[in-house]
Amino acid sequence: METQSKSLKMEGKISFSKYSILFILIGIALLFEVLGWFVVGKSFLMNPQRLFLMILQVAVIGTIAIGVTQIIIAGGIDLSSGSIVALVAVVTASFAQADGASRPVFENLLGLPAFIPILIGLMVGAACGFINGVLIAKTGIPPFIATLGMFVSARGMAQLYTSGKPVSMLTDSFNFIGNGPGGVMPVVIYLLMAGVAYYLLTQTRYGKYVYAIGGNEVAARVSGVNIDRYKILIYTYAGLLSGLAGIVLTGRVNSGQSGMGVGFELDAIASAVIGGASLSGGIGSIPGTLIGSLVLGVVQSGFTYLRINAYIQEIIKGIIIIGAVVMDVMRTKKKN
Repeated sequence: METQSKSLKMEGKISFSKYSILFILIGIALLFEVLGWFVVGKSFLMNPQRLFLMILQVAVIGTIAIGVTQIIIAGGIDLSSGSIVALVAVVTASFAQADGASRPVFENLLGLPAFIPILIGLMVGAACGFINGVLIAKTGIPPFIATLGMFVSARGMAQLYTSGKPVSMLTDSFNFIGNGPGGVMPVVIYLLMAGVAYYLLTQTRYGKYVYAIGGNEVAARVSGVNIDRYKILIYTYAGLLSGLAGIVLTGRVNSGQSGMGVGFELDAIASAVIGGASLSGGIGSIPGTLIGSLVLGVVQSGFTYLRINAYIQEIIKGIIIIGAVVMDVMRTKKKN
């Protein structure tokens, strides 16, 4: 009887831990709803336009966070995703300019079918992730250093590619990926990528090895897992998703700019960690990351709604990120 009671208590703790981030999301949303009535005199949650814009922003960051989550589960880190977004944005836009563009990058390549710039953009993103993976797997340098190098280099390449100027006037067929139908395409792509990643992590050998590498790399290697191959694959996949986010963002704003994606890598990491991914590796989930990205989206939208100074918003966001990491450290200590 006593054993059964302990078992029920433990089950309750696990259940609460699993759904606590969802409770936190609901609590934050309700808090902003109350503050909205007191400070602004209007509802925060009952404004469809505001909620739609928030979800669109979450979709772009969340697409990046799906790849970053897998890297974190495997015991790595990726600081380059925001810069990859910028590089892919300018490269993709240069091949997606419409006939009559005022300052075309390639005068003889105007009005190309949408699939060509999209494919090129995905290849650029995957190539950046591949380089990250090779550097980490083959040279043994820490992921922090390898991706920091890509963070600087990719941003520099984006600025060099266009001399810091925006690439605008894109074809309607390309812009569809960021705007149609009814502007919900980024959300559709986000949910589709989340579904694919969830399946890969939970139902395939790939997912099993990602968790194994993050849980105990030595044990995974002894078990016959090709660590180098899967690290390269994980980072390439993350680069592909960052590239996809850059393509979606470019189509959404009808322009590719070298300044895009600043801070996106931190938001993606924060989404994963808030959603339960452990920076020590071996723990994390796609549903958790989806909720974590929603938490950041609600917080940012709520602060803007309450007219809180943008600089103060950045300070509070930093505190949230630190708090999420502290919670992760505390969870790790309890398990050990």
